[in-house]
Amino acid sequence: MDPTTDNAGITGDPGRARASLEALRAEISKAVVGQDPAVTGLVVALLCRGHVLLEGVPGVAKTLLVRTLAAALELDTKRVQFTPDLMPSDVTGSLVYDARTAEFSFQPGPVFTHLLLADEINRTPPKTQSSLLEAMEERQVTVDGTPRPLPDPFLVAATQNPVEYEGTYPLPEAQLDRFLLKLTIPLPSRQEEIDVLTRHAEGFNPRDLHAAGVRPVAGPTDLEAARAAVAKTTISPEITAYVVDICRATRESPSLTLGASPRGATALLATSRAWAWLTGRDYVIPDDVKALALPTLRHRVQLRPEAEMEGVTADSVINAILAHVPVPR
Repeated sequence: MDPTTDNAGITGDPGRARASLEALRAEISKAVVGQDPAVTGLVVALLCRGHVLLEGVPGVAKTLLVRTLAAALELDTKRVQFTPDLMPSDVTGSLVYDARTAEFSFQPGPVFTHLLLADEINRTPPKTQSSLLEAMEERQVTVDGTPRPLPDPFLVAATQNPVEYEGTYPLPEAQLDRFLLKLTIPLPSRQEEIDVLTRHAEGFNPRDLHAAGVRPVAGPTDLEAARAAVAKTTISPEITAYVVDICRATRESPSLTLGASPRGATALLATSRAWAWLTGRDYVIPDDVKALALPTLRHRVQLRPEAEMEGVTADSVINAILAHVPVPR
């Protein structure tokens, strides 16, 4: 059966939506080897209407991952290479004068898409970085005083290189906090790298996903049905208190100068809820919170300089907190 035709006939069944989203891993694996946690994180972000910061060295398929996800979900995607000379209007769009009508018309920028890949976002100055803030938070762009809504779904997947900081502009805390998840893209294992090279030797072209066999296995209708089901997933008062205790512990950690804000606690509750639904439950358990704590909180905390010099990382601090905060029974 043609997946595209099949998606058109979906009537919003949550069970079918979950099965379709689970099929994403297999479909994306046709082009991207490994990276299952990143795929799951991107799906969770779509379910929560959030955005994702992807961190990894060059050449680990960050761009290919986003492009393949868009193809498998039958969503539009655009890519912006963030450079020091990029202007805010290059992202959001601008008014263009039409000599024939003697009027200004709005020319939409690349932000008007479903999946926006903001490549190396930390290489552009804060003025251009901030042009994404309204789009990420309000899901609209205001040009010349006129708000223009963005498509739904809308996700910003921003990438940054963790090893080369010369000529970069670190993202301010206020903007980091707007990202629902920070996903680290690791180097592949030896066997995974062998698989990558074998595919290329057999003629795989990362620029031609259709030839690689990537087909739509889900679509916007599936996402809407899934979001509605996630919203009905039960959260007990004990789980809510557990999330709050974890976030409050980050504010009291001696290794941190900045802990997770209430927005971070809200984000952790939302991602835990989405993960619970994806794993087949209609209620959240402590393991769901633990599973999403690192990607949801690691970019919302700030290490003390002395702790950083001793080799402490945000992940190690959060793991220590998870080990000490009492788990509800």
